Amino acid sequence: MGESIKQAGHVRTRDDHASEVDEDYVEAIAEIATRLGACRVRDLQERFGVSHVTVTRRVQRLVDQKLATQEPRGPVALTTKGRKLASMSLERHEAVVAFLRSIGVDARTAEIDAEGIEHHVSKVTLDRMRAETRRRNGA
Repeated sequence: MGESIKQAGHVRTRDDHASEVDEDYVEAIAEIATRLGACRVRDLQERFGVSHVTVTRRVQRLVDQKLATQEPRGPVALTTKGRKLASMSLERHEAVVAFLRSIGVDARTAEIDAEGIEHHVSKVTLDRMRAETRRRNGA
């Protein structure tokens, strides 16, 4: 039994890693487009501290997955599917941050830690985190 639980954990972690970067990118595209009116490759370069080539490849992957669109040399825009993923990712991030803050983690650390946790937390655990946050906040 113990081995199958470990295997399940490793399988889930590999699956989570596969979608983690996509989720970070769609979340960033949504935030940048809201703040600046449009999201360009250079905005993503600055956000993630990576090369133009890295961003271009990732954006093409998002386009291939129908999460984003981009005209040559134009801004990156999310599709309906991409906006939905960004919204779900942002909501998970905010739930993790709220939970961490409710147990006394400072705001900066909570934001940094949430970046990793949000991609690997199960729905069951996330639901418990939300419930515990509500309980601690008296809601």
